[in-house]
Order: sequence, then structure tokens, then C-alpha cells
Amino acid sequence: MAVTVYSTPQCSFCTQVKKYFKENRVPFRDYDVSRDQRRAEEMFRKSGQMGVPVLDIHGKVIVGFDKTKIDKALRR
Repeated sequence: MAVTVYSTPQCSFCTQVKKYFKENRVPFRDYDVSRDQRRAEEMFRKSGQMGVPVLDIHGKVIVGFDKTKIDKALRR
């Protein structure tokens, strides 16, 4: 499953989305964009956003922690 989370350690919504994925056994890659400039630029290219979290679920980009959009993207 191709799920990527672009996050920062101090972001509460980032923590919530990662917890949600763990609870639902969704494997994901997590990139800390506060420490990885290349991933921050990648996130911006994909989303046009500098705010986190930004999720890439099977190529669908979701900004923020929106369970409805996340669940829909996971179902494809």
C-alpha cells in the first residue's frame, strides 16, 4: 500500500493521523518535513501547501486529517 505522511513532530493533527493509520493497520511512510528539506519540497510540489499533515494515498493528495477523504482514498 502506497501511503505517505508528510509531518512535523509538533503537529497534533499529524500525530492523530499516524495514530489513526496504526489503529487501522495501514502501513505508511512518515517524512518529517521540518528536518528533511527535500521531502518538504516534494510535499509542496504535490500539494501546493506548506502546512502539515499532507497525505499521499495511492497518488491522491489530502491536506489535513479528514477521515472521510482518507477512508475513501484507502478504498480506491
